[in-house]
Amino acid sequence: MAESTKVLIPETFQGGSSFDIAGQIGLIWELIKAPLIVPLLRVGVYVSLAMVLMLFVERVYMGIVIVLVKMFWKKPEKRYNYEPIQEDLGLGSSNFPMVLVQIPMFNEREVYKISIGAACGLSWPSDRLLIQVLDDSTDPTIKKMVEAECQRWASEGINIVYQIRQTRGGYKAGALKEGLKRSYVKHCEYVAIMDADFRPEPDYLRRAIPFLVQNPEIALVQARWRFVNADECLLTRMQEMSLDYHFTVEQEVGSATHAFFSFNGTAGVLRIAAINEAGGWKDRSTVEDMDLAVRAGLRGWKFLYLGDLQVKSELPSTFNDYRNQQHRWSCGPANLFRKIKVTLWKKFYVIYSFFFVRKIIVHMVTFFFYCVVLPLTIFLPEVDVPIWGAVYIPSIIAILNSVGTPRSVHLLFYWILFENVMSLHRTKATLIGLFGAGRANEWVVTEKLGDAAKNKPAPKFFKKPKFKFGNRLHMLELGFGLFLFFCGCYDYVHGKNKYFIYLFLQTITFLICGFGYVGTIIPSS
Repeated sequence: MAESTKVLIPETFQGGSSFDIAGQIGLIWELIKAPLIVPLLRVGVYVSLAMVLMLFVERVYMGIVIVLVKMFWKKPEKRYNYEPIQEDLGLGSSNFPMVLVQIPMFNEREVYKISIGAACGLSWPSDRLLIQVLDDSTDPTIKKMVEAECQRWASEGINIVYQIRQTRGGYKAGALKEGLKRSYVKHCEYVAIMDADFRPEPDYLRRAIPFLVQNPEIALVQARWRFVNADECLLTRMQEMSLDYHFTVEQEVGSATHAFFSFNGTAGVLRIAAINEAGGWKDRSTVEDMDLAVRAGLRGWKFLYLGDLQVKSELPSTFNDYRNQQHRWSCGPANLFRKIKVTLWKKFYVIYSFFFVRKIIVHMVTFFFYCVVLPLTIFLPEVDVPIWGAVYIPSIIAILNSVGTPRSVHLLFYWILFENVMSLHRTKATLIGLFGAGRANEWVVTEKLGDAAKNKPAPKFFKKPKFKFGNRLHMLELGFGLFLFFCGCYDYVHGKNKYFIYLFLQTITFLICGFGYVGTIIPSS
């Protein structure tokens, strides 16, 4: 008689339909936990700690260098050849170079007058200045308004051209590229680019252009952004903190040490010869500014950042606009990282520090470590997370990030929680960019509100604003909020590390964002 086959299934699984489902799930969990789940989570912890250390080293390096720059470095006017350009009594304005100002627009109903007016108010000889309004608007009414504004300034003697295209091919990069093809700009040596919400001061060109004229190795002079609506709401204050660090530390350090730093896409003046030598504007990603800067930098061109040359601009004040902007700013660099052709040994700084750490690692470690890995360790006490990686180093990184905006240091803790929420979208966008998924080249223009909200007359009778509540729901944030709430409850009952304090606070932040109660809320008409 043949020996019966042994069934390697626990007896409790063979009890028919009356066995306890919960018990069986628990048994499966015990069977796979030690050989599979625990090792995977440990790997996640080790990888996260490695990324935290990479980010920590980069932030400490930046902190040390910026202190040295502020204490010992000479001002740009002393480091480079610099002498203001003056009108010659005999030659008149001919010693001023010809400058093109490009203003790309797309349905900018609220801010087009401000940007065009600021460009037309630049203190530069009128016969040496050409303003080009690149209007890709799809709304016929707005196109007529922008064209009429250009005609009004032209009637006052300003050399301004209203330029349109048949399609929006290439988005902003396509518009800039098309603008430079026009025959009437061939005699221009430099181009200043101003997005529709940017408002340069009258002396902007007089302070920036001499660096380019007297230093032929410089391809870009980048100004600092200042924000006219930073105090509008908590959302804009959070953005100000992040962007001020970028300008105060990252751009300043890159410029002072002659390391690579990127063009910010606006509020900068570029040498047209450098644009052409680098291959011109390309639309292969949504960060055409960074793409051009990388190609020009690899060809040996130098960039200069002027922290005291400031241009006013507007921050997105609605959560949807901010999410769309961050998708573009996170997806674009990752997509460009995938496409850029450069050897690792030749340009280590560009690949490692600029792209890998600042554009990829920073988003992923914030999300995966603090919103996924750390909460999951609550269910597996066998997986230990050292306190230096969970608390001490992240705290130092956060403090270093706050140096750009001292006035908002009291908001640091909430800024951390909010950045953790945004890291969800940035990580998602980064992965889309790295793998070239469907939305990799999606460009959603950030709506500018200008002074519309301030100038809108108050109604005589209170009327409850109409909101489409469903449009304000963000299911990703709500889903992660519920996940973190469950983790917090479990840690409160069974945990040993008291992570529940952080988890409940992070849950609240996720839910606030998930229900759309962040930033200004624009009533539907």
